[in-house]
Amino acid sequence: MSGHSKWANIKNQKGAADAKRGQLFTKITREIILAVREHGGNPEANSRLRLCIQKARDNNMPMDNIERAIKKGEGTLEGMTIDEFVLEGYGPGGAALLVDVLSDNRNRTVQEVRSVFTRAGGGLGEVGSVNWQFEQKGFIGIEVTEGTDADEVSLAAIDAGAEDVKADSEYIEIYTSLEDMEKIRKSLEDSGIAVKSAEMSKVAKNTIELDETTALSVLKLIDKLDNLDDVRNVWSNVDFSDEVMEKYEG
Repeated sequence: MSGHSKWANIKNQKGAADAKRGQLFTKITREIILAVREHGGNPEANSRLRLCIQKARDNNMPMDNIERAIKKGEGTLEGMTIDEFVLEGYGPGGAALLVDVLSDNRNRTVQEVRSVFTRAGGGLGEVGSVNWQFEQKGFIGIEVTEGTDADEVSLAAIDAGAEDVKADSEYIEIYTSLEDMEKIRKSLEDSGIAVKSAEMSKVAKNTIELDETTALSVLKLIDKLDNLDDVRNVWSNVDFSDEVMEKYEG
């Protein structure tokens, strides 16, 4: 989504607080458990697990926690039953939203998500009502710090096979195919470029623009959904302007 970079910055700041109360680590733990149960506990043979472990490291999750989550996924430690699914809905102004969920209680989670949508003046949609508007991409985020040459980073990403690069004064967004994301990340890191995050992203095929008040309402809805323990990610088709993102962050 346009404005992803600033939203990523907000989420990173919130992530530090989340980690203190365990919320972020709980979400990552569930992702690791599910990845192991689906494709095994060997990161070299399980690309999804590799991404989960890298995400855990990016967020300073202790190695003991990572290893414990892998063991739970393998069944060597008692673990929870986890269900992965996507909820689709519409928010203020007709904004389309996808909500990625990992839950140990589907009914509870659906009710929580429905309640947040309803309070925001939106609602959940039928299966397939929103999903068709998005496509899966790899996303690599790089923070612009002193000494970072955004043009050089962009060229390096494109040379490595990136499909699209968007840069501003604070953040560089790199979009790739899912298959090439790890290769491109490694290429950038081998070139001495510090990667802040790398993950699967769902990108709207077409975006919409909303007036400032409505756009801020959608951001508030996204934030409330994102703060639910069972929600992994929230994706929107709204083209948020820098001004709206800065006003919301402020």
